[in-house]
Amino acid sequence: MSTAPKRYITPEEYLEIERNAKFKSEYFNGEMFAMAGGSRIHGLIATNVIGELRNQLRGRPCMVYNSDVRVHIAATGLYAYPDVSVVCGETTAEQETDVVTNPLVIVEVLSASTKDYDRGQKFEQYRKLISLREYLLISQHEPHVEQYIRQEGAEWLFRERYDPNDVVTIAALDCTLPLREIYDKVTFPTQQ
Repeated sequence: MSTAPKRYITPEEYLEIERNAKFKSEYFNGEMFAMAGGSRIHGLIATNVIGELRNQLRGRPCMVYNSDVRVHIAATGLYAYPDVSVVCGETTAEQETDVVTNPLVIVEVLSASTKDYDRGQKFEQYRKLISLREYLLISQHEPHVEQYIRQEGAEWLFRERYDPNDVVTIAALDCTLPLREIYDKVTFPTQQ
């Protein structure tokens, strides 16, 4: 028995399908990949980050987007839904109202099913964004933030924060994210 080959979906077909879909899918190399729903903790952490950044960026030409806005990496063809993305200045969107191509900062809240992808292949794709200056990965299982900061050339500086009293400084935005605010009202599962 043979398996029928998957049909290649063009980016235009993906966008048309996705805009009418009930559930989100990311797109890469002609394929659509359904996204799993997030947990309450995942949603709370993303909302806390969005709230903190929005408050600190008030009055500045920066927009903080939630996971309803797609990021397109033209160099690789990936369309992804980061948990949080920040664009400063004019948003470039390839004439689409729900796609941005120039985020300065991207934040992903890690889950068991996506953490390896978010740290690996997805970050490899995101690094192709010329605009991207900082990438944050936030654990939902313990206080832990991984921060990648673009340096000269293709180098990235890595920093970690574990202490609930620590603060993540996002130089690209001239903002800070105290871990106590990122994890406000988050109750971690007890260790057994």
